[in-house]
Amino acid sequence: MSLSERRQATPDEAFAPRYVVWELTLKCDLACRHCGSRAGRPRAQELTLPECRDVVDELVALGTREIVFIGGEAYLHPKWLDIVAHAAARGVRCLMTTGGRRFGPKLAQRAADAGLAQVSVSIDGLRATHDELRAVPGSFDAALATLRNARAAGIDISANTQFNRQNLSEVEALADVLLAEGIDAWQVQVTGPMGRAADGRDWLLQPYDLLQLVPRLAAIARRAKEQGCSVVAGNNLGYFGPHESDLRAGSYFQGCVAGRYVLGIESNGDIKGCPSLPSAPYVGGNVRERPLAQIWAESERLAFARSDRTDQLWGHCATCHYAPVCQGGCSWTAHTLLGRRGNMPYCYHRAEQLKERGLRERVVQVERSERRPFDFGRFELVEESWEEST
Repeated sequence: MSLSERRQATPDEAFAPRYVVWELTLKCDLACRHCGSRAGRPRAQELTLPECRDVVDELVALGTREIVFIGGEAYLHPKWLDIVAHAAARGVRCLMTTGGRRFGPKLAQRAADAGLAQVSVSIDGLRATHDELRAVPGSFDAALATLRNARAAGIDISANTQFNRQNLSEVEALADVLLAEGIDAWQVQVTGPMGRAADGRDWLLQPYDLLQLVPRLAAIARRAKEQGCSVVAGNNLGYFGPHESDLRAGSYFQGCVAGRYVLGIESNGDIKGCPSLPSAPYVGGNVRERPLAQIWAESERLAFARSDRTDQLWGHCATCHYAPVCQGGCSWTAHTLLGRRGNMPYCYHRAEQLKERGLRERVVQVERSERRPFDFGRFELVEESWEEST
């Protein structure tokens, strides 16, 4: 079976927002230096509780099975547990991704009683590194306490980590800490160049850094599996190298799922095909202005990944053997890095192929961001000799 046939054989005909990531508020009690949304203060006119309940009902009608509540910090929304309870009562599995600064035992139990099934805590390094990235002393210890509080309340626990030059040396040590806490899953990805992360351009990974990061994560994944923990690569970490199956549950990357199975909701009701996508180019409508079903069915900004896009690929991605399946990798990271999707340099296969030719790529920022939520600057790719640059 050819690569294009394999993509067509994937059961993706019935597009539906099965997996939704919902930013309940942009208010946050941390000030993370790598935050893509520049969270801190709430957005103007965030959705009310009745509006949120209506959105839940619309999602259920569209086939949503799982909602991940995020922020900012989701638990800072004054009615977040009412929203969780409403969704859980409608048969939706409810999760939360959190920095965990103030998720104490009492709040954990209230969340469990409301129907929260899983908590994923964002932990981005050992104590000193994590606290530096989160810009709040004590945030590492609070994050570990959140894992313990959630587990004690009967909530499944997992972790998620963004890798960059600040924490690249701590991969194995951080894995040891998280596995000792008994997490069920660990999602790993690279820091994308959006929001405050674009301001910290000197510690963004270079594409060739994947050649050391991915094998290390794969080795951890094999060890973690023996302990009942799955290590899962996010959509901007890959692709198609010898370690792919270790990080994607025995499978391989099958292209951007934005607007196919995934939906992102911003706290003011704006809708995107993926929560990570920058707002300006990808918001397809607002639930206060149009029914969610209409936005899902009719917005071209949500539907870009529902058809073959190989003719839109450029750079190395346009000539890649895996292009019919990969479709240019993570749309979010490619767009925020290079100004448009279709050419994704954070790719293990690509870095490996270039190294065999004695080359590597380096990203260099040429435009700064405007310092607004989900904003991004612009980078350029420099191709250089591996030998001369080391």
